[in-house]
Amino acid sequence: MDSPLIRFRGVKKAFGPKVVYRDLNLDVARGETLTVLGASGSGKSVLLKMLIGLLEADAGTIEFDGTNVVGLGEDDLLAVRRRVAYLFQGAALFDSLSVGDNVAYGLHEQYWGKMSDDEVEHRVTQSLELVGLPGIQDMRPSDLSGGMKKRVGLARTLALHPEVILYDEPTTGLDPINTARINHLISGLSRALGLTSIVVTHDMGTAFSVSTRVAMIAKGKVLLNLPTAEFRETDNSYVRDFIEGRAPEFEDVSVLISSS
Repeated sequence: MDSPLIRFRGVKKAFGPKVVYRDLNLDVARGETLTVLGASGSGKSVLLKMLIGLLEADAGTIEFDGTNVVGLGEDDLLAVRRRVAYLFQGAALFDSLSVGDNVAYGLHEQYWGKMSDDEVEHRVTQSLELVGLPGIQDMRPSDLSGGMKKRVGLARTLALHPEVILYDEPTTGLDPINTARINHLISGLSRALGLTSIVVTHDMGTAFSVSTRVAMIAKGKVLLNLPTAEFRETDNSYVRDFIEGRAPEFEDVSVLISSS
């Protein structure tokens, strides 16, 4: 059996008195799409940022393709970041740049002087076509809908030809049609390009439609980690409440009203 491409072992992370991870252990296989679920503040985005060195773990190891990224210097982290792309929650487009320049931004940052203008232009055109937005290079982010901005952010990520994409709440703020479109893109691109993906989301529809496996984070560690079909049918009470959107302590609203 192949070794995991990504491996978290005994990872601890705290911000002052707030402990985010006490003992995080998680593997991600090559070519799979893993969705990470958890309540707000459980550390889902922290997990992504630790992987690429935007945040550093307090203890433990985080291996990418056999290299422990914890404690790496910037030059070594840059080599990891060339292989692992991060799609930020709000797409993080620059309003002062055209769509084309936004998509090309990472290429200029990582490959300055190593790619010709024609190569960059081809990569931008190709990436926008992959997300279903051909020919919009001259538009501005302010001219785009929320769903289009997400797709341009994904195009900028794809332009780097990454092996791994980290999706931070990719469907937040989108209507059902655009949510379905983004979910379709995540699944289709993963299959077509052989990508390894980690998706952080609160959206159960996204989790169940794009994932090969789902992990639930709670109390500073992985509570449950199963193939998607098995995760969906789990009898773990905490996970079932999360899947079904139940808050047991507030089920009887009349009690809350009468006691107020």
